[in-house]
Amino acid sequence: MTYTNFTVDVDADGIALVTWNMPDRSMNVFTEEVMNELDKIIDQVVADAGIKGAVITSGKDSFSGGADLTMLQKMLGIYAKEKAKDPEKAAKLLFDGAGRMGALWRKLETCGKPWVSAINGTCMGGAFELSLACHGRVAADSDKVKMALPEVKVGIFPGAGGTQRVSRLADPQSALQMLTSGQNLTPQKAKGMNLIHEIAEPKKLIETAKAMIKNGLKPVQPWDEKGFKLPGGPVYSAAGANLWPPAIAILRRETYGNYPAAEAILKCVYEGLLVPFDTGLRIEQRYFTEILQSKEAAAMIRSLFVSLQELNKGARRPEGIPDTKFKKIGIIGAGFMGAGIAYVTAKAGIPVVLIDRDQESAEKGKAHSDSLISDQVKKGRAKPEEREKLLSLITPSADYADLAGCDLVVEAVFEDSEVKKAATEKAEAALKSSAVFASNTSTIPITSLAKNSARPKNFIGIHFFSPVDKMMLVEIIMGKKTGDKALAVAMDFVRAIKKTPIVVNDTRGFYVNRCVLRYMSEAFKMLIEGVPAAMIENAAKAAGMPVGPLALTDETAVDLAQKIMKQTIRDLGEKAVDPRQMELINTMVDTHGRLGRKNGKGFYDYPAKPAKKKLWPGLKDLYPQKAPEKVDVEELKLRLLSVIALEAARVMEEGIVTDPREADVGSILAFGFAPYTGGALSYIDGIGAKKFVKIAKDLQKKYGAEFKAPKLLVDMAEKGETFYQRFDPYAKAEEKKAA
Repeated sequence: MTYTNFTVDVDADGIALVTWNMPDRSMNVFTEEVMNELDKIIDQVVADAGIKGAVITSGKDSFSGGADLTMLQKMLGIYAKEKAKDPEKAAKLLFDGAGRMGALWRKLETCGKPWVSAINGTCMGGAFELSLACHGRVAADSDKVKMALPEVKVGIFPGAGGTQRVSRLADPQSALQMLTSGQNLTPQKAKGMNLIHEIAEPKKLIETAKAMIKNGLKPVQPWDEKGFKLPGGPVYSAAGANLWPPAIAILRRETYGNYPAAEAILKCVYEGLLVPFDTGLRIEQRYFTEILQSKEAAAMIRSLFVSLQELNKGARRPEGIPDTKFKKIGIIGAGFMGAGIAYVTAKAGIPVVLIDRDQESAEKGKAHSDSLISDQVKKGRAKPEEREKLLSLITPSADYADLAGCDLVVEAVFEDSEVKKAATEKAEAALKSSAVFASNTSTIPITSLAKNSARPKNFIGIHFFSPVDKMMLVEIIMGKKTGDKALAVAMDFVRAIKKTPIVVNDTRGFYVNRCVLRYMSEAFKMLIEGVPAAMIENAAKAAGMPVGPLALTDETAVDLAQKIMKQTIRDLGEKAVDPRQMELINTMVDTHGRLGRKNGKGFYDYPAKPAKKKLWPGLKDLYPQKAPEKVDVEELKLRLLSVIALEAARVMEEGIVTDPREADVGSILAFGFAPYTGGALSYIDGIGAKKFVKIAKDLQKKYGAEFKAPKLLVDMAEKGETFYQRFDPYAKAEEKKAA
């Protein structure tokens, strides 16, 4: 038989090698067609008396990325349509659809012939569940091999038997940690957890897998054998009593109940381990169907999978401009930001010239890359030869003439218009006319900086976040005269260094900083109102933010907040900043010398390690404190999320961001806006514009103008629209095609 996505080759020993290699895809994923073909292959293996067993592997560098979540979105779309007609029929359709993959893996493991999974590279989600259903599992001893069940990160959970198999193979504590965190496993870690049987040299992977079958691998899973005992003992045992109550408490502490999928994992494992395996699968299927219908799953799948992938592939890149193959990149300014940009560029294999005012400063910038890559080598995450290669790609220099031949220059000098003007003029004197010049500014409008350029069409903003090596988002800022070519080159660069680009039109603070400053400002207001600092920070975390607003202010520096406020007053007048907030920050910086983490004291105290940071006790003496029981924590959470979401709505209204995917993905990647909501705009969509406008009006009456709903939102509330309807990113693409 011939298949589109697989080849089946039977050797002289009667072992079938099933090689998965999807045409026109860089990575194998599960689609309807793939599952249908696998179903037929299982039948073929069973029916052919000459086949003793099968090895499944991949014909690509990776094994598989798991299920194509757009298939899941389609299934949910059909469910939504059917639900309007017949809710009971719709639920049954969804339940059956949710169980398709799980039923297929169960068919494989009970087919009566042994199957071995030969894992040659990345093996995620449904592909790892397929591997767990195989009777034998071998992984290549390679850095390329990562195994995980990461579904919880996009609001769902392993629903094809993952919760049942992992908890019957690994000890329960490790199983729960892996399932609820979606952590990546190396071959060594997976073997230590009993999730794979062997680790083989990459060249001997297939040979090792076939040897398992030749050596009499049983075509029966441990849980299908009589007398099977759970690795951690029964749920109702002394060990179980020590595991389950703390597990529930830890999950609550980590997620604050914001992630229904994580809670469902605990329920699946707990209930599944009390019953026979097939009943456990049925329980898992029921919870999976329930989670699929949650607004958290819909929002997270859309933003953290579909939209993120689309943006990473260049959804906003102008059409008709050839891809840029970078031969040389220039970075001006070898300070913390410039040195970080040089590191990620060299890590992508692109030669870098790192310019500073003198050779010593430029060398110091290169030393930052040395320190980062050497740390990776020490931890075993990089090889010594990778260190040598990366450092060989960075040329430190004090001579602007060395920028000759660069396709792109990124200026990352001190945040001062005059310093940036000098850097632009010196660089342009050395650059070819087609080169693109980018400024990594966080506050100065790109249009005003472009006035220093002889070619404003090729002038653009590329705003990195600190630390550059860890932060995945980059804002690309369009000046009034920036051309499509500059945008395409900037996007090609951001994608080459494996970051996610969002396109922002020029404005003070761009997109991310406008939202972040609102978040911090609301916390300052709460402090002034007398809300205890610990309640502000805890309310933010309970709302789903990874870092409290006061801790975030410390990270970015309290004196930077002071500089921004003073600059805002200079530019926009006294009324642009709340005088009470200015007084609070002046007191912190000028009276108490509390500058943030950088000098070991800000809103928090930072004692020497291993001691943890703790809130500065002096905060409670700055303003009369409210009694904790008089503070409405739910309202604090609402204020912190709403103030950001309203700013994101204003940004859309002003045309600063024009694509809701970018607003949502940007808010999550840049400052961790409650991921379970799907992002700042999805948060409003999830509540509904009409209800959200009412919430905003109530908050405005109590707390002021920052909660005033923009006209756009009021209009959306009247029309019953969502952001993804009003600014449908796919409609624009369809219009272009039609034109």
